[in-house]
Amino acid sequence: MKKTNAARLLDGLHIHYELREYEVDENDLGAENVAHKVGLPPGQVFKTLVTRGDKTGVLMAIIPGCEELDLKTLAAVSGNKKVEMVHLKEVLALTGYIRGGVSPIGAKKRYPVYADTTVKNWPVVAISAGIRGCQMILLPDDLIKATAAKVHDLIMNR
Repeated sequence: MKKTNAARLLDGLHIHYELREYEVDENDLGAENVAHKVGLPPGQVFKTLVTRGDKTGVLMAIIPGCEELDLKTLAAVSGNKKVEMVHLKEVLALTGYIRGGVSPIGAKKRYPVYADTTVKNWPVVAISAGIRGCQMILLPDDLIKATAAKVHDLIMNR
């Protein structure tokens, strides 16, 4: 398997990670399906959502794959009045990644990243390595360091 931009960036930061490949199901790109395929609980596999704030522009949110992002909370913690999901057709142009393969590490441009507090509940977490069919397993603190993420409660109905 060839290294992704995200993997190369972690190499450059001397951050240890494991790449875990899985078979992609084009009909189900959901994080819960991915979690099952890589042998981790859904709460331990984090998805990266691309959003846009009315004041700050593009932001990335890292939340457990089985949860839903609270846009109002993200707006409040990021200094925006309103935050909305970026339209799917914009994701590739903004990040260099396709749906099901968006990583908060190694995007085309460095965007502000916000991670849900549950990231710290696990000994290791999984995030997309930047392509469909591959997850990166790394320490939560290393993910936070690599993305300069600000950690807040970001999920709905907590």
